[in-house]
Amino acid sequence: MSVLGPQIETLKRIQSRQIIGTVSTVRGLSILVDDLPLPIGALVRLQRQDHAGDPRDASIWGEVVAFEKKRSVVMLFAPSHGIAPGTFVMGEQSAQTVQVGSSLLGRVIDGMGRPIDQKGALPDTVARPLHANPTCALHRRPIDEPIPTGVRVIDAMLTLGKGQRVGIFSGPGVGKSTLLATVARNTEAEVNVLALVGERGREVRDFLENALGPEGLARSIVVVATSDESPLIRVRAAFLACAVAEHFRDMGADVMFMMDSVTRFAQAQRQIGLAIGEQPATKGYTPSVFALLPMLLERAGALESGGSITGLYAVLVEGDDMTEPISDASRGVLDGHISLSRKLASSGHYPAVDALDSISRVAVDVCDEHHIAARQQILKLLGAYAEVEELINIGAYATGSNLHCDVAIRMKPEMDAYFQQDVNEKANYPETCRGLLDLAIHAEQLQKQQSQAQTSPGSIPQLSSTREGAGG
Repeated sequence: MSVLGPQIETLKRIQSRQIIGTVSTVRGLSILVDDLPLPIGALVRLQRQDHAGDPRDASIWGEVVAFEKKRSVVMLFAPSHGIAPGTFVMGEQSAQTVQVGSSLLGRVIDGMGRPIDQKGALPDTVARPLHANPTCALHRRPIDEPIPTGVRVIDAMLTLGKGQRVGIFSGPGVGKSTLLATVARNTEAEVNVLALVGERGREVRDFLENALGPEGLARSIVVVATSDESPLIRVRAAFLACAVAEHFRDMGADVMFMMDSVTRFAQAQRQIGLAIGEQPATKGYTPSVFALLPMLLERAGALESGGSITGLYAVLVEGDDMTEPISDASRGVLDGHISLSRKLASSGHYPAVDALDSISRVAVDVCDEHHIAARQQILKLLGAYAEVEELINIGAYATGSNLHCDVAIRMKPEMDAYFQQDVNEKANYPETCRGLLDLAIHAEQLQKQQSQAQTSPGSIPQLSSTREGAGG
């Protein structure tokens, strides 16, 4: 019964009778339809009139998004060319479903779930609700197990746990997509689900062939909705990717869910909201945007019954302003954030992760005490260097004025070399932990040398005797 439960629930929600309305008015991105008593979120189909092209393009799909008096407001997944007054609008599903299955692995699909990689149809799939019911908070498993990403700076300083949700924040061109592709290739998760929402069309193939590569694609499902597609299809693509990830999670797999980007998802929902008459709020974003963000981000997590979805969400920070509405709202929902630095990226430092400005709220719960102690030691050094960096750059810092700063200056090249990683390099998690511990031990030795027999500042005196325990 547990196996058939989701399918039975899906069947209950599918429209079982034909309902047909007629187009009354076309208004911008939406159309008004008479005599269409379907609920919000229902899937409908329109037939283009006098269509002379590919028969598969004769139908236009849409979704009921609002009501205006006795008329339904339908937004289309494609341009409205060929729609005329009186065009029939046929109800297809009162609650939308998506087709999911193991045959999706290694495939690229669009926002409607159709393959676009010219590899044939998708066999052996089952229907699943597009918008699943929220997971009960008491059915979520505590996050207490790390999930290595293969990216050294993340595994060492911002260790992720199975079921965690983390945002990758930066302005354009700083390396969010490249970092996501690196994680997709190197993570120890069993399945990757990537949602490319609002991407430029020319970048999709480059991402698949060069950034992700055949090895990464083989255990991934990629959902694509480019920036030139309907805002409705962009929003749908994000939830479709969530449904696919939940299918593999329910099968007991550890899934790495990656989305690029939350900002473009929010912009698409803003377009929808404005089109149906919502009043704009902060910076033009409508209230529905901020209501929808938690519904998207909360779908990741770990279940008591087994299986997990670890979420990595790219957030495009407009104007490099971390307090802009979408960045601020996302950080309030997520379990941590990884901040990418334009300064580091400009200097050729990859990945351009600013460890001081980033945080993983579950790192303490998924690492052993030696890893935690070493991380705190390195963060202190990074903080000490940041305090005097301007003085160092203008030659005004006097060596010997501050013990921690002196050690930080001497350790800076070594720390930079440790944090940097080639795009095609995969960092081994135990080696990453041992390398972090070596850095901390070296820093402690330098402190002892420079303090000249003074009392140790109490950083982590136990490290040298417990080195073998790291990374366990």
